[in-house]
Amino acid sequence: MNIKSHIRTIPDWPHPPVRFRDVSSLLRDPGGFRAAMEMFIGFYGDKPFDVVAGLDARGFIPAAVLAYALGKPLVMVRKKGKLPGETIHAAYQLEYGQSILEIQTDAAPKGANVLLMDDLIATGGTLCAAVQLFGNIGCSVTDVGAIVNLAELNGSRRLERIGVRVFALCEFNETE
Repeated sequence: MNIKSHIRTIPDWPHPPVRFRDVSSLLRDPGGFRAAMEMFIGFYGDKPFDVVAGLDARGFIPAAVLAYALGKPLVMVRKKGKLPGETIHAAYQLEYGQSILEIQTDAAPKGANVLLMDDLIATGGTLCAAVQLFGNIGCSVTDVGAIVNLAELNGSRRLERIGVRVFALCEFNETE
């Protein structure tokens, strides 16, 4: 199945000249969503990781499906102030602003290999902040999975430079 054909582009959102790649259209199509999740399950089914983590908020969706299908624990990486208990946080730059992520200090056991999931890889700022957070609690993010990779923004290269393997179901460039 061509996952890319299920992703709609919304021009000038949240502001010009951003071309927002919206996975909502894929999620609304039961066949497309199932195909995408089966692709992830097939790709990650035999990979050596201990925990699946999802980024707030659209990354929760593929992370939850994978954790369930593969029998792995699920961890949520949230925006600041959304998690109870003891947390640690990391600030990062977005394409159009700044934000803070956090995880609970007991989110995963020390030494765990983490598969980190999101809907989209852009500049890699959010994902690199999550990699840092897991490192701070003694874990290693070995893999990042996403539905969409915006390769021209170099987020996937940024992740690969810090030793994280990247897998995306489709890629877009600026002219598409």
